Amino acid sequence: MDNRTYHRHSKVSRFRSGVLCVFLAVASQAAAKPHVVTSPDRNVVIIFDVKDLVGRSACPVYSVSYKGRIIVSDSRLALSLKDAPPLQAGFEVVNVVRGSQNSTWSPVYAERKTIPDNYNYLIVQLKETGPPARRLALTFRAYDEGAAFCYTIPKQNQLGDFVVSAEKTRFRFTGDHTAWVVYSAQGRYSKVTLSKIKNNCERPTTIQIHDNIFAAVGEAGLVDYARMRLSPVKDQPYTLVSSLASEVKASAPFKTPWRFILLGDTPGQLLERNYMVLNLNEPCAIEDTSWIKPGKVIREVTLTTTGGKACVDFAAAHNLQYVEFDAGWYGPEGSDQSDARTISVDPKRSKGPLDLHAVIEYAKKRNIGILVYVNHKALERQLDEILPLYEKWGIKGVKYGFVNVGSQKWTAWLHEAVRKAAKYHLMVDVHDEYRPTGYSRTYPNFMTQEGIGGDETSPSNTQTLTILFTRMLAGAADNTICYYDGRVDRNATHAYQLAKAVCFYSPWQFLYWYDRPQTSPSSAGGAGGSRGGIGDEPELEFFDHVPTVWDDTKVIHGEIGEYAVIARRSGQDWCIGCMNSSEARTLEIPLTFLAKGKQYTAHIYSDDPAVPTRTHVKIERLVVNSDTILKAKMTVKGGQAIRITVARASSP
Repeated sequence: MDNRTYHRHSKVSRFRSGVLCVFLAVASQAAAKPHVVTSPDRNVVIIFDVKDLVGRSACPVYSVSYKGRIIVSDSRLALSLKDAPPLQAGFEVVNVVRGSQNSTWSPVYAERKTIPDNYNYLIVQLKETGPPARRLALTFRAYDEGAAFCYTIPKQNQLGDFVVSAEKTRFRFTGDHTAWVVYSAQGRYSKVTLSKIKNNCERPTTIQIHDNIFAAVGEAGLVDYARMRLSPVKDQPYTLVSSLASEVKASAPFKTPWRFILLGDTPGQLLERNYMVLNLNEPCAIEDTSWIKPGKVIREVTLTTTGGKACVDFAAAHNLQYVEFDAGWYGPEGSDQSDARTISVDPKRSKGPLDLHAVIEYAKKRNIGILVYVNHKALERQLDEILPLYEKWGIKGVKYGFVNVGSQKWTAWLHEAVRKAAKYHLMVDVHDEYRPTGYSRTYPNFMTQEGIGGDETSPSNTQTLTILFTRMLAGAADNTICYYDGRVDRNATHAYQLAKAVCFYSPWQFLYWYDRPQTSPSSAGGAGGSRGGIGDEPELEFFDHVPTVWDDTKVIHGEIGEYAVIARRSGQDWCIGCMNSSEARTLEIPLTFLAKGKQYTAHIYSDDPAVPTRTHVKIERLVVNSDTILKAKMTVKGGQAIRITVARASSP
């Protein structure tokens, strides 16, 4: 359970996960002067002020600096309202509230066992100096990991029900910095300067400010609002402005999602700090989370009883936890006539027969869970009927397919659909364009989501290693890892594919995406060009052992689009993923994170064309300790995977 507790009054309160100290300083009818809030380590500084800008007076503006360097200079904050004057100018500060929080909390699952939630905050209450004298509040949080802020429209006679027609939050950078941008959640990234960014760039957007300063602009806590993207401001160089996917209907009191600027010295530090997105969401709302189980998944595409049981047998033999029945098990997924309450196979996908209930019972005896895919057309018509039905059948989770995203309507619908699933003890995976903003903290049955140009899209190594330091800052991603499919040989190596299971975090990790067990009806050829089905290559033991959630995460090396070395711990064991792109290189891996005084066995999986298997992966086993420095030698587009276990009398 999430242990975080909120306190709104001036007091000191001790609780299990930390101490929250709040110190209120109220400045009534405060004079027009800058208001500053600094992170606990004093590296992040946010300054708020009310300033006269060209054509407007008394505009709310903010700036952010990191380690003494300005990241975002004076940037305007404004909301446009439908059929009403915008909230953008003519304000005075009437109240200021300051405070701090210093706590940790324990997620149901994550990339680390405990998460620090330490920040200083500033709440600035504003009022228009002229009629209608509306009120607006701005909340700023300065974390060691970055800056975050949101708008609040308090309850007031001057503003009850309203429509936000546009949000004019600006991010004014100080130069034409390099950025990595994409214009759809599953699109191809480009490396451009800020002046070359086009409208509706996806978030988070990663920007290199300096040789040793990186930033990412993003959104957190999006539940009932329109998705934010980023667009250039024509009359202000190097400036991005929030672009909402739709109008937003609201009633005061009302709070927007958070806008954040994640900050770090390296791309790897940004990835290590991505828990800030979770911190900007509400604590866990599910009282009993014992039924929420991360795990590895193989999908079943033959839509037959035989194929389903073959996947169950494979999962049981290889330490996978789930089998997912893919599109077509209840009829054509795109048809409005398909009924997700029935088991009626799409004849274009399979001749059947499929006895799904028999497979569920077969899987249950082997401790394997069954997941099912349901297209948004059926979800939108039948959600309230199918969720209790699936719980009755014994299904463990649902993959929501091709959901509508972006507008307030569909954003609210999707998060309600996650909450409804929790009521019936069903976990959820969302496809296709949805990108997370941290809601899995509040509803951890929301296991993973796509919103990524994963293996289905055949990304190049450069793309994959760009996605790792951009999209993955937002949270878990269903990357659809394949292994035997021909695209592995075209785009990468098999050791590189093994490493993805470590580098790309997903509590539900889909493995062998285009691959089938040998006993499956589709093993000879297989969906998506799988070559003869899943074999018995020795290195598959890595997939057998690799966890999907972690107690600790460290990025040892990382350059956007070029290479990454990421180490993650589960219990006493560590897994390391090494991925490489455009040129051959050797990277040192100091094992200083291992417990001192203990011996470990490093199981190393690397590319070697001399190995006489179709995957050409060599396995070495070395005795190592905290003083050891491994060297990951990687070819162009190659990689390496490493599993480090406490040394025993005999190693597997």
